Amino acid sequence: MGVLHVDVVSLFPEMFAPVIGLSIVGRAVERGLVAVRMHHVLDALDGRERADERPYGGGPGMVLRLEPLARTLDAIVAGAPPGERRRIVLTSASGPVFRQADAVAWAALERLVLICGHYEGVDERLAELYPVEEVSLGEFVLTGGEVAAMAFLDATVRLVPGVIDAGSAAADSWGDTGFDHPAYTRPPSFRGVDVPEVLLSGDHAKIAEWRREQSRLRAAARNRSDP
Repeated sequence: MGVLHVDVVSLFPEMFAPVIGLSIVGRAVERGLVAVRMHHVLDALDGRERADERPYGGGPGMVLRLEPLARTLDAIVAGAPPGERRRIVLTSASGPVFRQADAVAWAALERLVLICGHYEGVDERLAELYPVEEVSLGEFVLTGGEVAAMAFLDATVRLVPGVIDAGSAAADSWGDTGFDHPAYTRPPSFRGVDVPEVLLSGDHAKIAEWRREQSRLRAAARNRSDP
């Protein structure tokens, strides 16, 4: 079983400490299934360089400079095995929206590089020099790409083989089976709201049929609500 190596390039790497140290991502790291390495953009500055500058042509905000990002990526690639299965992802509000299919594909990689965009964006020439893919967390704008990168990391790591139960991953919403079915546990009745009787019946065939129908209804309701 291979290890997924994740390199995160960020101006604020300290934001990732709780994500990497806790929950499923933390357990995956402890078990050696995933290796996460943080790269502080400021560590790649040369002398009195800045990490950002005002955009050519004028306008508001600042743009992340090319040189420190290029140095960081060069170091990552130089230290990686040749021919590894690798993707370089830049968090960007203008990129296509992240999907479950992306998490599935990234979980099968040997290396995932996540570059956290910031300010008004990243110098466009980065994509001309490296095979960078822009990906968005959603159709909204964040102050920085760290929150998006955390979401990408969590969604991907849980699908690495051995991190969670294979049956749980197979039943995920947005997977091959569509939407997950509603879940209930004890007590069977709470404040007048009861668990559906079929789930207490012990009839596994009827339970499976009920769950499939509930998944179908959830998917239909989602499709009706999409613009």
